[in-house]
This record gives sequence, structure tokens and C-alpha cells, in this order.
Amino acid sequence: MREREVEAALRKAAKKRKGLAFKFVSPGLSGVPDRIVLLPHGKIGFIEVKAPGKKMRILQEKRKSQLESLGFLVFCLDAKEEVEVMLDAIQAT
Repeated sequence: MREREVEAALRKAAKKRKGLAFKFVSPGLSGVPDRIVLLPHGKIGFIEVKAPGKKMRILQEKRKSQLESLGFLVFCLDAKEEVEVMLDAIQAT
């Protein structure tokens, strides 16, 4: 399975919940998560998508910590089976 397949599953699941999974690109700032997930009722989370078994780079871990210190949920997603669990966590906030 490839990263794009995991990412496609995330987009599809977010849409099913009436939400969005925008591609997040921040020119001039490397290491930001791949997706911003927006769910109904103002729920937001950031998701770094990886191929199965792959880990975040050091800079990505740093960006994750920065966002979490601001109170945002940040996840690393490397399996389609984890999509619903992460969306549930975002929706529960």
C-alpha cells in the first residue's frame, strides 16, 4: 500500500462525515502536516500521512510538537484502518 492510498481513504472518510481534508502546504515552512481535517461543529486536526510503517522525520516531529503546544490535535497516519479512529478523536474534541 502506498501513502496516496492512505491519503485517499482519509479524504473519503472525512467527506463521508460531511467534512474536508485539505492538502496543507506552507511555503517557506517545511515539515508541516500533509492534511488539515475540518469536521462539522468547528472540529479541526492535522494529519501527517505516511506509507505503512514509515515514521515522521525529525522536522515533522518538531512541527507536530509546535502545533500540539498550541492545543491542536496532530496525528501520524500510516494505515487505512486508523482513519476512523483519528477522525473520531478529532470529532470528540
